[in-house]
Amino acid sequence: MNITLTDTSTSEIASSLVNGQELFSLATGRVLTLLVEASADDDLDSILLSVREATREHPARVLVIVRGDADAPTSLDAEVVLTAEEGASEMVVMHLRGDLVHHLDSVVTPLLLPDTPIVAWWPTAAPKVPARSQLGVFAQRRITNARRDLSGNTLLRLSSGYTPGDSDMMWSRITLWRGIVASALDRNPGATILSARITGPVDNPAVDIAAGWLASCLDVDVVRLPAEEPCAIIQNVPITELSITRSDGIIAVTVVDERSVRISSPGLPDSYVAMTARTDAECLAEELRHLDPDTAYARALAGLVHITAG
Repeated sequence: MNITLTDTSTSEIASSLVNGQELFSLATGRVLTLLVEASADDDLDSILLSVREATREHPARVLVIVRGDADAPTSLDAEVVLTAEEGASEMVVMHLRGDLVHHLDSVVTPLLLPDTPIVAWWPTAAPKVPARSQLGVFAQRRITNARRDLSGNTLLRLSSGYTPGDSDMMWSRITLWRGIVASALDRNPGATILSARITGPVDNPAVDIAAGWLASCLDVDVVRLPAEEPCAIIQNVPITELSITRSDGIIAVTVVDERSVRISSPGLPDSYVAMTARTDAECLAEELRHLDPDTAYARALAGLVHITAG
């Protein structure tokens, strides 16, 4: 059921939620409150689709705040979506204009679920310091999306503005790849790691954060090289090649095509692993699986200082 509220207030939205809980919603199943901040220029349909898919696994009260023209007359329009059949059973999409754009915290406070964790997600542009932003101050977990926010020095912004509880979806985009690398290293335990080289497109921060992760885990400097592969490949698997030099030889993880990578290890036959691009919905669902600070992501950011350009 969809309830459209024009020129409304937070009290009227809250009343609609309470009434809807009795008739349409499985409200007792909500495990968190998800705050989503977008702008009027964003692809809202795509954002809502990602939220619906992710909340199939993590039922939540979703509050989507769409920032409009700050110079327009102050108004709040909302759509309350209540369903017990798919995704989030409670979603409120709020379009803010005028002075309300500067007071997001006041808008969401009356609508937060009591005694549940709060997560904030910025699907496109994110604040420099998420933990100090209007929505970030409420959240135990704060998720940004550098893939869709490449303004300025992305990695510098993420590392300098980091607060425990922050994460970025470029980290969850390489989860499968990180698992493959860890498995390849486990095939030959005991050898000394001497150096590492990683290759990927220069404008993809996922490659740099992967290099930072390697530097922090392997305790070596990592050489970062630019990729020359076709766009179809680097879009799905951004880290096109990894070469780890050890005392017993070289371990290599190399993209074969847009759907698979090859693992080469000393003394073992090559093996192939399927890998495809991860959607925003899949990355968001993974980020919502743990609400404590992601210490591995923090170490990866710290490892950025040990990357050299090749």
